[in-house]
Amino acid sequence: MSDLLERLRGRGWRMTAQRRVVAEVLDGDHVHLTADEVHARAVARLPEISRATVYNTLGEMVTLGEILEVATDGRAKRYDPNAHRPHQHLVCGRCGAIRDVHPAGDPLADLPDTERFGFTISNVEVTYRGICPSCATTA
Repeated sequence: MSDLLERLRGRGWRMTAQRRVVAEVLDGDHVHLTADEVHARAVARLPEISRATVYNTLGEMVTLGEILEVATDGRAKRYDPNAHRPHQHLVCGRCGAIRDVHPAGDPLADLPDTERFGFTISNVEVTYRGICPSCATTA
C-alpha cells in the first residue's frame, strides 16, 4: 500500500471528509485512476461529494507533490499516489492498464555524456509498453 494518507496528515493538510475519501480511493499499489474513476469510487463512499471537489482535491495533491499525473498516448490523465518512490510505468497498448515497475539500474546513468548535449538532467521518465495478460488472452 502507498502511504498517501500518512504523508498528507504529516504535512498538516486539512483532512476534510471529502479529501480523506479521495486520498483513500487513491491509496494502494499500482493505482492509476482517472479523475472520473476517482469520482465514481469516492461517490460510492461519500454520495454527496461533487466532481469539482474531486478535481480540485486531485489538483491540490499534485501541487503538493503527493501524487503524480500520468499521461499516456493521449488518454485521460491518471493519478499515481506512488510519488515518493522512484519508479517507471508499464502500459498496456490495448486497454491502457498501468503498473509501477522498478527496473534495476539507473536510467540517468544509461544516457552517455555524448547524448546529453550539455543538458543538466533533473528527471528521467521511461515508459515500457506492451500487452497485458488479460488483453493477450482475448486477442
